[in-house]
Amino acid sequence: MRVALHDAEREHMPHKTFPNYALMKISAYHKLLGDTVEWWNSFDQYDRVYSSKVFDFTPENPYLPPDTIKGGTGYRLFNTLPIEIDNVFPDYSIYPDCDYAIGYLTRGCIRNCPWCYVPRKEGKIKPYRRWQELVRSDTKKLALMDNNILACDYGISQLAELSETDYIIDINQGMDIRLLNDEIVQILAKMKWHRFIRFSCYTRSQLPYFHEAIRFFDKYGVAKSRIFIYILVREDIDDAAERVAELNGMCKSWTLYAQAERNEPRGIIPNKMQLEFAQRYVYGRLYKRESWQEYCQRKNFI
Repeated sequence: MRVALHDAEREHMPHKTFPNYALMKISAYHKLLGDTVEWWNSFDQYDRVYSSKVFDFTPENPYLPPDTIKGGTGYRLFNTLPIEIDNVFPDYSIYPDCDYAIGYLTRGCIRNCPWCYVPRKEGKIKPYRRWQELVRSDTKKLALMDNNILACDYGISQLAELSETDYIIDINQGMDIRLLNDEIVQILAKMKWHRFIRFSCYTRSQLPYFHEAIRFFDKYGVAKSRIFIYILVREDIDDAAERVAELNGMCKSWTLYAQAERNEPRGIIPNKMQLEFAQRYVYGRLYKRESWQEYCQRKNFI
């Protein structure tokens, strides 16, 4: 069988480097069956075509065959891989520039945030894999994609085991600052991080927990310059601006990164000012020298 793969983000984002986990597993499965696997080309004919789309704002390719097997929240689908495909080790050869392992230790989340697909797609948090099943023999780097790894004892125990190894870890989702305690921060302090330790601050109710986190970080020697915080920017930009100002007032050395809320199936598309706040004010680190109101006055927005 001749099988083709289509990575929608890779097609439209030349700078995209992060591999598509589902497509790597599909590739590995079909190669185990003896099938030929290659990237989809609109001029060729295939026995089967798979397309994965992560983001709903990624354009759809109109030339994909009508019988293409599609998956991913970008297609507004909440399907999952068949168990026989999900259980195989991913095929990293289709992304030759990827020099790290990726995967999940847990799936799901305890929260039910209105902007997040995870509860609908994966349900409540549960164990998924052991870290030994994810790592590669040719690299010591491991990127974890868990949505709320601190929300269950299993996830914490897996991190504790990793803290005793020489693997270099990146958890690329923002961890839940509300779940930090002495035990968890001790584990995080022992781990070898690729670069950042990432958290999220999506609402003002999380701010007091960042104050408490500073005490934990100082107690266990976690450099605050390693802390990276995702800021969700909803339509109420003043709320996001207050979170940015307070976080920056707490600590000048951690890194803030703003993301404008986007959920096109629900009609939520960021407006011009949300993008200005995220892409220029915060990404440009202008919050370190002026308030959002001062920025808007200087730019003649108000």
